[in-house]
Amino acid sequence: MYKSFFKPLFDFILSFLGIIILSPFFLIFTPIVAIAMKGNPFFVQKRPGKNGKIFKLIKYRTMTNAKDKDGNLLPDEKRMTGFGKKLRSLSIDELPELFNIFLGQMSIVGPRPQLVKDMVFFDDSVILRQSVRPGLTGSAQVNGRNNILWEERFAFDIEYVNSVKFLTDIKIIFKTVGKVLKSEDVSTEGMETSEDYGDYLLRKGDITENEYNEKVGFSKEIILNKKTRSEYCKSVALKIKNLKAVQKVKIKQNKKIEDTKMSENNNE
Repeated sequence: MYKSFFKPLFDFILSFLGIIILSPFFLIFTPIVAIAMKGNPFFVQKRPGKNGKIFKLIKYRTMTNAKDKDGNLLPDEKRMTGFGKKLRSLSIDELPELFNIFLGQMSIVGPRPQLVKDMVFFDDSVILRQSVRPGLTGSAQVNGRNNILWEERFAFDIEYVNSVKFLTDIKIIFKTVGKVLKSEDVSTEGMETSEDYGDYLLRKGDITENEYNEKVGFSKEIILNKKTRSEYCKSVALKIKNLKAVQKVKIKQNKKIEDTKMSENNNE
């Protein structure tokens, strides 16, 4: 009941109140970001949401659009500004995501919305994180955020997805406040931001360079081509549905086994 009804209701109400309360801040701070970033104050990017459905994530911009002579964006560390680092350390850049929550694209608590470029590398053990709406904060964010391995992040995500509870959400929200005040785990150690999942797999040697290039190319096709995006999202939704069905069967089987063992022990 909480997961399907009260959680979405709380997200809608709390995001609406947050937008109203912070509206003076948005009105004053947005022009400041525009001046500091020398242009558009917002960073808008297509991200995978519930069941893989693509939505436009909105954040405050923390990096410039500086490019090399070939027109390619420079590495993050060369585009990140001092102002942007401060925004990230205080998580102020995330505040516009309240509008994503209000529109029903995100939740206050849930697995963080990763890149489309990340999702194409998800296997069956990871894709289930997409069975709920992505969150402004989540279990992985209060347990290491960007300073833990991808496998650990996903383990926290799946654990949360398999047991969405009101008290868990409250605990995560309070822990998030503490993390933000301490500015902990904002970036991966030794990097300005977080390493992409595909880059991590390639660095570890879990995939070949050809596999990497093929999937990164496919992720670009998903973003740019509406038909490809629609077909891919449908396939993700179907895969999640099938995986959850298998998961339910396994839970029933395990329960039956436990009940049988308990019955046998009682008979003894």
